[in-house]
Amino acid sequence: MGSVELLPVGRRVAYWRGRRKLSQQVFADRLGKSKSWVDKVERGVRSLDKLSTLHEIARVLRIDTAVLVGRHAEPVEATERVAGVDRIRAALSRYEIPLGRPAGSRPLLSADRMLRDVGYAWTTFQYARYPQVIDLLPDLLANAQRTHAQAPVAGRVPLVEAYRITAALLIKLGDSELAWLATDRAMLAATGDRLLVAAAAIQLGQVLRASGRAREAKSVMLTAAYPIASPVVEHGTPAEMSLCGALLIQAALAAAQEGNEAAARELIDEAASMAERVGDGHDHHRTGFGPTAVGLARTAVAVETGDVWNAIAWHERATERSGWRWLPAEQRVAHLLEVARAYLHADDAVNAARVLIEAERTAPAEIMHRPVARDVLAEIARDPRVPTTITQLAVTLGVG
Repeated sequence: MGSVELLPVGRRVAYWRGRRKLSQQVFADRLGKSKSWVDKVERGVRSLDKLSTLHEIARVLRIDTAVLVGRHAEPVEATERVAGVDRIRAALSRYEIPLGRPAGSRPLLSADRMLRDVGYAWTTFQYARYPQVIDLLPDLLANAQRTHAQAPVAGRVPLVEAYRITAALLIKLGDSELAWLATDRAMLAATGDRLLVAAAAIQLGQVLRASGRAREAKSVMLTAAYPIASPVVEHGTPAEMSLCGALLIQAALAAAQEGNEAAARELIDEAASMAERVGDGHDHHRTGFGPTAVGLARTAVAVETGDVWNAIAWHERATERSGWRWLPAEQRVAHLLEVARAYLHADDAVNAARVLIEAERTAPAEIMHRPVARDVLAEIARDPRVPTTITQLAVTLGVG
């Protein structure tokens, strides 16, 4: 069977037709096609680039469509993903520390060790290795809570960061309700430290926007941003300007979601002045903030407001910068999904497919696990002009 998987799709059709003891004529009749059409498909003269046709052929041959296109339908791992999210939900729902429950045999980790563990989880997230992050988070949350209980001052940063990364992951997975709980925990744990509050507020802005609460998102982001910024930009530290700029970007995206294009552009311009001071290649407070990130935000605002040609132009400018390759894979691929949406709005499914293929090669888990990515893939796959790579990907991931 392994050698069959290496065959072109037309040859695979012929192989399975032979296994089912169907003549070309009988097979053609069952498909509602001509014998000549079947012959051309099997010889590779005619390509199979429509998802609906592949599904119909697979139905007649009584095989899974993924077998037909020669890619194991590596399960999208939906069941495993749901189970992982349930474990995260359970970790967020435990109150062992405030209720004074015994810690059991779990070792108490130092604040320094927790900072290293949280840093590793963030790096794994930024590489878009979401299944691994799902596995890490339940223990990370439990350990961070215990460390904070033992050392409230030193343990505060790793606790807030553990909640932040949990919220960031859950937003990716489309569970905004649970992400809100994690964000709320982060905000409460950060209370009293303006930098930690501002850092946690970035995820709060994402959650509010994902929940359709753009007006509240804009208001909260501006409230969190301006206490961080120095009245004189030149006097702000890079870390402070990164936080303030990232919050202004969230506010701009919320304004765009509201339909207030002028406010969105004004806020982006304000963030841009800070980005020039920070420069590219930094990741203060896990913001990835800099001039290139501002360019990506301009693209996202333009997509949100329906200005697709400017969105594509901003994308091209941003990705020409050296800072593009310094951004985490997660940030780059999230941007490419916005660009794919822009091309779809411009009725250019071919370029949308090109961008999506680049995104999938950069970070496969982003396409596999993000609901918004799967929606974009499904829309692109419906267009008969797109390459068979997209059709095969859609089949493999069970999207259609």
